[in-house]
Order: sequence, then C-alpha cells, then structure tokens
Amino acid sequence: MSIRPVLEARRAQPTMEGAGVHLHRAFGFQDPSELDPFLLFDDFRNDDPMFYKQGFPWHPHRGIETITYVLAGTVEHSDSLGNRGRLGPGSVQWMTAGSGILHQEMPLGNARGQMHGFQLWGNLPGAMKMTAPRYQDIQGAEIPEVTDDDGTVVRVIVGEFWGKKGPVDGIAADPQYLDVSVPAGVRKTFRIDTYRRAFAYVFEGAASFRDASRPQGVLLEKEVMGREVNIRDLSGDRTLVRFGSGDEVTVTAGPKGVRFLLISGAPIEEPVAWHGPIVMNTQAEIQQAMRDLRNGTFIKPAH
Repeated sequence: MSIRPVLEARRAQPTMEGAGVHLHRAFGFQDPSELDPFLLFDDFRNDDPMFYKQGFPWHPHRGIETITYVLAGTVEHSDSLGNRGRLGPGSVQWMTAGSGILHQEMPLGNARGQMHGFQLWGNLPGAMKMTAPRYQDIQGAEIPEVTDDDGTVVRVIVGEFWGKKGPVDGIAADPQYLDVSVPAGVRKTFRIDTYRRAFAYVFEGAASFRDASRPQGVLLEKEVMGREVNIRDLSGDRTLVRFGSGDEVTVTAGPKGVRFLLISGAPIEEPVAWHGPIVMNTQAEIQQAMRDLRNGTFIKPAH
C-alpha cells in the first residue's frame, strides 16, 4: 500500500455567486486538469440570511453534473423539466445538466437563520455532454452511515465504502463522495482507488493529512498529559487538501476532532472549454450553446 502525498493545502476563497450569495470556493474556473473529473467546489455557509436569501435565480447548465449536499437549512429548487423539491439537512441532489437545463436554487435558513451546504461540479465526457437532463433528490435518512470501533463515522453519499453503497448512482464521473468524522487524536487510513484523483475538504475541526515519510505544512505544539506532541500538516476549517497518487489517505484528527469530505473520481482527460455554467470540449460547442440560449433552443425536446 502507498500513502498519497499531500500536493497542496489551500484555504477556500470568499466569493459571491447567484444574486449575491456569499460563499467560499475551494476550486473552480482554474486549471481543470488539477482535479479532473471535478471542476468546481463551493461551500455556502452563513448565519445571516442577508448573505444568502436572494439565492441562485434561474440560470442555465450544459455539459456537467452537479451534486448539492445540504448540512443545515433547506434549499428549494425548480427546473425546466417541471421538477420542484426541497433539500433538507443531510439531503443530496444530483443533477445531470446534459444537453441543457434551466434551474434555480433558493437557500432557506433554519430557525436560527443558519444555512450550510456544498456544491460539486463533475464534468461529463464528450460522448455524454448532450445526453438528456435528469435529476434525483435523496433525503438524509436514505444515506447510509457507518461507525467504526474507534468512533470514526462515515456517511456514504456516492460510491461504496466499508460495505455500504451510497444511494446516488449513475454519475458519469463515478465518484466516491464521503462525509467523514474522526474523533480527537485518532489516526485513520482510508483506501482510495489508485487511478482516481482525490481531495479532502475540511469543514469542522482540524487534522493532519500526511505522507508517511515527508510531513508537510505547519507545526503546532500541544501539551498532552505533561508532554509535548507535534501535530503536523494541520488543516483547519475551509481547507482543501489535494492528494497525489497512491491508494491510501492517512489522517490524524486534531485536538477537537475533524469532519471533512473525502472525494475521488476517475479523470476524463478530455479538452475543456468553459463559459460559466456551460462546460464543453471545444469553443465551437460553447458558441453553439450561446446561440441556443439567444434563440430559445437551449432546452432540447425529450426523445
């Protein structure tokens, strides 16, 4: 077995999307080969409805799939297929934009005004970019959760892990999408297919993600029972950790434990032409999408 080295650890950056939603972007609109097949990852989290209530009004997508995972509050959505729904805490929506879809997503906070969720964009291979759009809502109660003897808890959102299979399937990128909680001080190893690109996103607590032979990052010192111990590679809230090749990821939880998403997928390795929410293989295809939007032919008839 080989432990994946940490190629990079970086903080998600504040930005605004939609009609003024304040969020943090871990990656997106940069080198698409870095985390191929994934294109973008946003963390939308706020305790003040003024910073999210205007939401994401009607907008188009083509050539990608999106996975939206809600932790707190709710998201109401509707689309050009006539679908409507509400995602509550722990729920997931998978949407295949395919040949083209128009939709809107409107965040609603909980009773305390809190809203927290994530959105991941997965690319579609060229042969599937013009497939028929579809979507699936999964309620939180349907997502399997596994607890290990050391207290580690894993929610299996997509893919298979520890004998459980996530309820979301049929995604072209065939990702593994896990929500992982590791108790304070516990060291844990997770298997990941060697041929997949992988990243972690820390959103609670802190942890050390390390290469067996070359710890990286900052060095913090903490006194435990009268002696000093070192916690290396400490990655805290809103930190993206990008891994190199290998078949295992090793993490040591910080003094308050850690919760993070662990996501991997098989690279598509095709050219990427990108214009906002539309991702194709060539600029000619992007130009065609723009013409379709202007001409009212963006939404294709069902076959």
